[in-house]
Amino acid sequence: MLGLVERLLGADVPAPRGEGESLSGFQERLLHDLRNPLSAIKGYSEMLLEDLSDLRAVSLRQDLEQLQTETIRLLSSLEWIVNLTCYQAEPAATEAEQTQLQSTDFLLGTRTPGLTRERPRETGKILVVDDNASNRGLLLRRLEREGHQAIEAISGEQALQILRVEEVDLMLLDLIMPDMNGLQVLERLKTHERFRDIPVIMISGHQETASVIRCIEAGAEDYLPKPFDQVLLRARINACLERKHWRDRELGYLAQLKTEKERSDALLRNTLPGQIVDRLNGGEVVIADRFESATILFCDLVGFTKVAARVAPGRLVENLNRIFSAFDTLAESLGIEKIKTIGDAYMAAAGLPEARPDHAEVMGELALQMLGALEQINRDTKVRFRARIGMHSGPVVAGVIGRNKFIYDVWGDTVNVASRLEACSLPGHIQVSEELRGALENYYEFEPRGVISVRGKGRMTTSFLTARRRKA
Repeated sequence: MLGLVERLLGADVPAPRGEGESLSGFQERLLHDLRNPLSAIKGYSEMLLEDLSDLRAVSLRQDLEQLQTETIRLLSSLEWIVNLTCYQAEPAATEAEQTQLQSTDFLLGTRTPGLTRERPRETGKILVVDDNASNRGLLLRRLEREGHQAIEAISGEQALQILRVEEVDLMLLDLIMPDMNGLQVLERLKTHERFRDIPVIMISGHQETASVIRCIEAGAEDYLPKPFDQVLLRARINACLERKHWRDRELGYLAQLKTEKERSDALLRNTLPGQIVDRLNGGEVVIADRFESATILFCDLVGFTKVAARVAPGRLVENLNRIFSAFDTLAESLGIEKIKTIGDAYMAAAGLPEARPDHAEVMGELALQMLGALEQINRDTKVRFRARIGMHSGPVVAGVIGRNKFIYDVWGDTVNVASRLEACSLPGHIQVSEELRGALENYYEFEPRGVISVRGKGRMTTSFLTARRRKA
């Protein structure tokens, strides 16, 4: 600081005023340059006084307190000193200024050791950005004394580079820096998706309201003038870190809620069709739709009860799960909706919950592939299963029932006929109604079964679907 003053007062050295720099701009820069060393003197003397709080170094303590008092007095006179357009004598201190200095003297002499050494409620990783080594050193030591992890950057560019590899909780950012000033760094941060939530406290020798407003409008959490008051600095750092940590916890809870919701939706979509889940989430309470044409399939494992009596429960369930999982995969690949399983019976529907014109054709494909998959599973296991299948097409009503355990079900005479055709089918065969055969004759080959008695429907003409018709 003495060197700076000597350069200003030297008669043989031109004033260090930049080319094209206005007088007011030069004065503002000079204020900034003078406040930096004074801030360091004030800050380090405060830390020394804290260290002496438990010692009986009376003489040293008095010297430090006097140094503090004179530093504050000089800081309060800086604006008058650098105002080169004033040639009047230094005005006497106002009553308010005298009261402030007396209060400062009193506070320095009655410092409470327990208060100055109180640990912060929140600690974190703080990035200090300042081109002045004294300022950085002071802040780093102060932060480390408060229990924070402090890292430093000598420029805005270096700060941005550090942020690319380091996660920080708070940034203390100097406003006046060469190349890229603090306001430019702040604007870069707030437009970057990854960095925009990092809280920033601006620290600068600029004390005019316009600077504060520009920084707050650009997204700064707070603004501290140099030299900063250590109690105020601690309080604002704690407040920023507390908000940051609460925000991090909030984001963590939101991420956890999102994960749980996705898991819940996934489970719900395993039970209900995706379109139905979307309608439930959209607020629909009663879901019931009529489809004029759909195809229903029932498949039953023949002799399952006898097999269950002689096979261990774990092995039985494992085989049943293997079979029905294979059926699920086939149905999903064809866009067919599995409705439910009842014991060893499997029910599927095509043409709902969204209507499709080829519902009968794709259901025929599923039936053939189910028999093929069952044969493959039988070759891989010692327990052999056989299946019979029944299919029918016609109008149905579909909807959601239940309150605690939802189920998407299908009702109507078409469902009853498909179930009865399965019940009176033969092992390894796919029995279809005459109406369904007429719809599929161009796509599949059939073996006539003739007229049979179907419970609840009387006598019906049925056929067995045997294979897909080869293209000519």
